[in-house]
Amino acid sequence: MRLKYVLSEVLVGLWRNVTMTIAMIITMAVSLTMLGASGLMYLQVDAMKDAYYKDIEVSIFLTAGVTEQQRTELQTALEGDPLVRQVKYESKQEAYERFQKLFADSPDLVKAVQADKLPESFRINLVNPEQYEQILNNYKDREGIDDIIDQRRLLEQIFSILGAIQNMALVSASIMAIAALLLVANTIQVAAYSKRREVAVMKLVGASNWFIQAPFVLEAVVAGMLGAIIGFGALVLGKIFLLDGSLRDLTDLLTPIEWSTVLLMFPFMAGVGGLVSAVTAWVTLRFYLRV
Repeated sequence: MRLKYVLSEVLVGLWRNVTMTIAMIITMAVSLTMLGASGLMYLQVDAMKDAYYKDIEVSIFLTAGVTEQQRTELQTALEGDPLVRQVKYESKQEAYERFQKLFADSPDLVKAVQADKLPESFRINLVNPEQYEQILNNYKDREGIDDIIDQRRLLEQIFSILGAIQNMALVSASIMAIAALLLVANTIQVAAYSKRREVAVMKLVGASNWFIQAPFVLEAVVAGMLGAIIGFGALVLGKIFLLDGSLRDLTDLLTPIEWSTVLLMFPFMAGVGGLVSAVTAWVTLRFYLRV
């Protein structure tokens, strides 16, 4: 009987303040959507780091006047270096062929570059990509070497940009979350005020605090859960129509977002939406009902 009463009061409360309830659900949905998107981005950047850092290359470019002996000695040293996992020599012709593939869409640029103008190089994979500085210090002064380039430098610039986008999304989600919390608190306050006489009577007849608070808290939880469902639906639509649709080429380049990662966001969003709404409602009731 008590459960039935509490559930009926939840439905009545949601309908009584239907306009504020809808506003609360929409605000919660927007904030949770942005929070879920931020979570997806964090997970994806970590996945990208694992994928790209694993196959990262250090390019050791040779001088134009490098001798056969210098080249052989360098290759022997690299192949015997415990920091190096794999060594590949790239001749001028091979470098030119790779250049042609990379800039196939710019035929004028390809025609302007001759094969003998591109340097020879060694492309090496490290056992631990974080040890690039050691490779640089060990080989930078060796004769025959013109420059040493680590792809991780370029990738870290990309990841720093993605990290800034992550932080912006997280800040935006936090601002929306604060707005949602204030709206939840205001809605619960209005609901409690409209039922102040009923609450007073219930207190006089000895109703427990949890029995009085339960309908209000559940109203907020229901709104939070509905917001999480709508927000998750927005993520699913974004995955279908944006990431797998118009932005498919970009996501393939940056490593695609798997459905398993998207689905992982629902319990996270639902948990945050339900818990935050419940806590906000409970704190609000403690202040305004004094129970």
